Amino acid sequence: MDRYLDPKADLTFKKVFGEHPDLLISFLNAMLPLEEGESVVEVEYLPTELVPENPLKKNSIVDVRCKDQNGRHFIVEMQMIWTDEFKQRVLFNASKAYVKQLDSSENYKLLQPVYSINLVNEIFEATMPHTFYHHYKLVHSESSDKVIDGLQLIFIELPKFFPKTISEKKMRVLWLRFLTEIDEKTRRVSPELTEDQHISKALTLVKESAFDDAQLLGYEKFWDVVRTERTLIEAAELKGLKQGMEKGMEKGMEQGMKQGMKQGMKQGMEQGLAEGRAEGRAEANVDTARNLKSLGVAVETISQATGLSVGEINKL
Repeated sequence: MDRYLDPKADLTFKKVFGEHPDLLISFLNAMLPLEEGESVVEVEYLPTELVPENPLKKNSIVDVRCKDQNGRHFIVEMQMIWTDEFKQRVLFNASKAYVKQLDSSENYKLLQPVYSINLVNEIFEATMPHTFYHHYKLVHSESSDKVIDGLQLIFIELPKFFPKTISEKKMRVLWLRFLTEIDEKTRRVSPELTEDQHISKALTLVKESAFDDAQLLGYEKFWDVVRTERTLIEAAELKGLKQGMEKGMEKGMEQGMKQGMKQGMKQGMEQGLAEGRAEGRAEANVDTARNLKSLGVAVETISQATGLSVGEINKL
């Protein structure tokens, strides 16, 4: 029985798309939002340019770069671990590839579009549960048919891809099924995959038997590194969350104490003022009662006028 390796790994991804132009061309035409007559016909591989990475995710990205017969540049990346800054990193890489097409003496009209296809093995748009294909380009804010050619970014969330629930281009579905259905646990491959010549060839390339012991060891190391990086990132995120909660609680307590002191002072002042007023009224009633008593006014009358009891008045 044939055993397969996961095509998303560094070793297998580059073997399929980095060594076989016909497969890369098929993949690009399936994944890119190209208009009729814009298909990729031939490609020339370009050297992979390493961009400084966050050390927590330096080994989790696999990429292949090329340009076609019209000079258009294509960057294909397999991103195993998602982080918030990944979109900015993709934009930076695509922009750099766009700018580097010319030197200072050449005309801007020679610039050709750069397409960046990013296959992400995690969900990053949870608010869009039914959308796995995300296409970004420079468009007019009021008229989407007015486009500035230059950079186009495509992000594909592989965990959201379910061919039975969507209507997509046939080859796009087949390539995404190849990337999501094939791994070390695969024991039976769907006939729909083996019937297409490009997918069938890719399946042959990722058979375990196509690799020697040293390559298989590197394959296992890749997944170990991915697991380690994911653990480090999760730990860093958990630490950040914990610190954020602690700071939030500390700030909340501080604000609560300040607000409590302010409220307490206000209540104390109000209560003190009320008590002072009451004491003042009581002293005034005593003085009034004493004066009325000295004038010979009946005790009962004084009691009614001041609110003091007969006993209290007799003590004056």
